Amino acid sequence: MPGMWRETSPGDQASPWATQDPFAAPVFGRSVWKVPEGIVLLVHLLRFLGRVLVLAVLHPIVTIAVLGPVVLAVLAGWRTAVAVVLVVLVLLAGGLGVWAWRWPGSFELRVRLPGLARWRWFSLYRRFWQPVMTMTGLLSRRGEREYLPKVRKVTCTAWADRVLVEMLRGQAPANWEDQAAALAHGFGAASCRVRMDRPGRVWLEFPRGDSLADPLPALPVPDVTDLGALPVGRCEDGSDWRLKVHGTHVLVAGVTGAGKGSIIWSTIRALLPAIRAGLVEVWAVDPKRMELSFGRSLFARYAADPEDSVALLEDAVEVMQKRADRFAGRVRSHTATTEDPFVLVVVDEVAFLTAYHPDANGVKKPVKNSLATLTSQGRSVGVGVLAALQDPRKEVLEIRNLFPDKIALRMDEKAQVDMVLGDGARDRGAYADQISSATATGAGVGYVLLEGSRDPARVRAAYVSDADIDAIAADFTDDVSGTDGRSAENGASHE
Repeated sequence: MPGMWRETSPGDQASPWATQDPFAAPVFGRSVWKVPEGIVLLVHLLRFLGRVLVLAVLHPIVTIAVLGPVVLAVLAGWRTAVAVVLVVLVLLAGGLGVWAWRWPGSFELRVRLPGLARWRWFSLYRRFWQPVMTMTGLLSRRGEREYLPKVRKVTCTAWADRVLVEMLRGQAPANWEDQAAALAHGFGAASCRVRMDRPGRVWLEFPRGDSLADPLPALPVPDVTDLGALPVGRCEDGSDWRLKVHGTHVLVAGVTGAGKGSIIWSTIRALLPAIRAGLVEVWAVDPKRMELSFGRSLFARYAADPEDSVALLEDAVEVMQKRADRFAGRVRSHTATTEDPFVLVVVDEVAFLTAYHPDANGVKKPVKNSLATLTSQGRSVGVGVLAALQDPRKEVLEIRNLFPDKIALRMDEKAQVDMVLGDGARDRGAYADQISSATATGAGVGYVLLEGSRDPARVRAAYVSDADIDAIAADFTDDVSGTDGRSAENGASHE
């Protein structure tokens, strides 16, 4: 309308419209220049040829495979070209078969996984990337322009797809962690974990299946005990899960039936060579009288009654303090010897002693004091604590932050995951509240923060059956009786 202004978008050029009224206000609009169709076609043709050239350079094998038969057909005839192609395909198939048979690890790493990654990128992530980004709100629109996070790389491991994403300017890993569940469902995965790569980039980890779905039988007893890396189970990526007990304290949290006993007994099983050699003593506190009583002959000290448990913990504090007096000014860290063995205090169902026992002054208070002293001062003198409980709330175990290493098995609530593993652990992929309650698929499965990583790792402890416990206890009793005549029943401390 005359006398009005047209709104223009950024980048539009304004030009006055012709008017017969010399007194009317000028009206501005877009300056339109029609490009000849020939120039448009030429530009698209050059773009197409440029992309073909780039693909040919980046993928020389594919280029040779496509152009070779064509050139051969022109020079020698199509029958010769077909024969040569068939011979090459037979030789290639045979070579790949021999490679897969003789060197399966190399074939997996060089052929199968890279091929699977390309297929997953083409058939899944490239196909659904834009709609998933749109629905999760990770795509940004400004006017008519659309800003889409870029996929830089897709790789496959034996158990998961890993997608390297370049985030939009202004995004942070927390934006992607908040949408982890939506990303998992969008790409048909059971879960999605967001891993930091470098500023501006994140890895999205999509498991293709559950590598920990099947129970793991008891691991073989090692020939030599490494107190800094005891084999207790398996990580989700197929590597061994090794637990450190010397120079730290370990807290295991999980509901009833989550598999706390699997971790405890796998640890004791891995300690057997050092226990036989007199380098390690296990002191057991077993309020339930059901979990640890099977292997009483393996323990230097055993207590089930609340009063005996208090006495055991106070004796452990006394051992710790005597060592500290002797080590002061001489050594800064403990090395296990037969004179000063590493003492691992195993406390099952610690919450019964710290919160649920009715005798607050007679049991709860001294137990809390002893555990607080051990967990704050015992690491450097060779006294460690391995405690298990069901409820990780502060009012149940006030000193949970004194345990440097924590393991979260199946939990009832989302908030409990962060109580055990620290703030933000669930957002980074520790879905302990989603672990299956079925014993066959969920017992012993949990999340742990491995050394050197801020991201939780999914693990499963090996299942040590009653028969396995009876067998190692009987072997240990026979070994001890045959070597020095001592009874392995409820032995005493070396201190």
